[in-house]
Amino acid sequence: MEVRRRETRPELHRVPGMHQSRENAIHRRAGGRSRLTAGSGQFPIIAPDMGRIFLFIGLISCIPLPVGLYYGELPLLLPMASAPAGFLAIGGLLALIPKAEGEARLGVALSAVALIWLVAALVGALPFTLGLGMPYTDSVFEAMSGWTSTGLSLVPSVDATPRTLLFWRSLMQWMGGLGIVAFTVAMAGRSGLTQFRLYRSEGRSETFMPSVVATAMQMWRIYVVITAISVGLVLTSGVSLWDAVNIVMTAISTGGFSVHSAGILYYDSPLLEMLTIPVMIAGALPFRLYYLLYYRRRFGVLADPQANLLFVLILIGCAVVTTDLVSFASLEPALALRRGIFMTVSGITCTGFQNADPLEWPSVTVIFLAALMLIGGSAGSTAGGMKLGRIILGIESLIWWFRRLYVGWRALVPLRHDGRPIQEHLAEYEISKNMLIIVLFILSVLASTLVLLHLEPTAQFESSDVIFDVVSAIANVGISTGFVDPGMSTASKWLFIFIMWFGRLEIVPVIALAVGTARRLVSPLS
Repeated sequence: MEVRRRETRPELHRVPGMHQSRENAIHRRAGGRSRLTAGSGQFPIIAPDMGRIFLFIGLISCIPLPVGLYYGELPLLLPMASAPAGFLAIGGLLALIPKAEGEARLGVALSAVALIWLVAALVGALPFTLGLGMPYTDSVFEAMSGWTSTGLSLVPSVDATPRTLLFWRSLMQWMGGLGIVAFTVAMAGRSGLTQFRLYRSEGRSETFMPSVVATAMQMWRIYVVITAISVGLVLTSGVSLWDAVNIVMTAISTGGFSVHSAGILYYDSPLLEMLTIPVMIAGALPFRLYYLLYYRRRFGVLADPQANLLFVLILIGCAVVTTDLVSFASLEPALALRRGIFMTVSGITCTGFQNADPLEWPSVTVIFLAALMLIGGSAGSTAGGMKLGRIILGIESLIWWFRRLYVGWRALVPLRHDGRPIQEHLAEYEISKNMLIIVLFILSVLASTLVLLHLEPTAQFESSDVIFDVVSAIANVGISTGFVDPGMSTASKWLFIFIMWFGRLEIVPVIALAVGTARRLVSPLS
């Protein structure tokens, strides 16, 4: 056991994952000298960057228009054009605001990211309302599910939906997988503390290069390459190019939208399901591994704690779910294994494809899969959930606390993470922040479940089914027992919209936006 006495000036250790980028250096040099103003003075600092983000979203939102032209869906062009027009208009107005000097505070950057994702859903909903005649609430639900890569859907009939809108759903998930801000930071090619804070506030962003621009560029290059390779892989199952492209776009983004109402079961192809599994896993692994593999020629999957834990949980999950389906649901072993493997991988990677109906499963199996979904995939991936990195740090924190109990509080016992010691005061801060997010996730699930059980008292679902769908929403998974349905009350739909938004941004940015808005309402001049 490594124990050493406290020193007057202990050596500082860098927390793994806290990359000392160029933006950090800017922040240190700036110190207290940044000319920051309170209240409305912060808006001109960050408004042009928000405008640039909306302009890029608007340009990318034009991609479904050629799809509509190719398939002859001319009546859908104008409804589809409403989304890019809305994004370009908002972006243009914000970009016209003269940029103020100084750097935006972290709280302002967090609020801005939360607002960007909310506006993306509100504007992205327009094609569904104008093109399909869906109620606006249902359309916002669909768009939020798309951007957050959740996969829950309120579209009345996916099979009857025009291909223009089907591709729009897939595109939203593909872009939202790595992050709206990550994409625009890469395209804009500008760096700075404000861009750094926007990038790091998005929930799934990581830095493994000197700047967020370089990191974002590499992540998107890797993303495109993996998408192209996966399309070729899925095509070998015999599906059409249209189906393969849409399946891969929603699988690599761990989204789960499908171009058929029956989802992956439409194809009734065990081969397709097995070929989709590595694509889902690829989306749930840290993208840093692909960077090391391609640029450093280092195959570091087996050396990465998150990847190891992911594979261990997949093996355990497959064994438990398969055994439960054989023992409690009386399925044939071959069918139980097929469903157990696919549903476990789809659940823990937060993809949302399903080749079985969880409503027909035993409650214990439903709760077990919900636990895997809540854990989610790796940090720095497209997967949702609390993230494997937080689970690993949580386990290491428990071990660290028990070691300190046995050796006494006067001894300095370093927290070891990724094989490196972390200084005590910094370790306590990271542990507190880590556990806060985990607790907020769990409390959000419990509170949302209680509210939904009151909002939908006549629904013919067990509590485990409601919990499952709530976890599916907050972890951005998309597997459903059927509780999420167009027949839900409007209040329930908006609660699910909030849950998906809350989970995708990992809670803190939404709280920052709510607190900031409340402060403005209470003290408009502060």
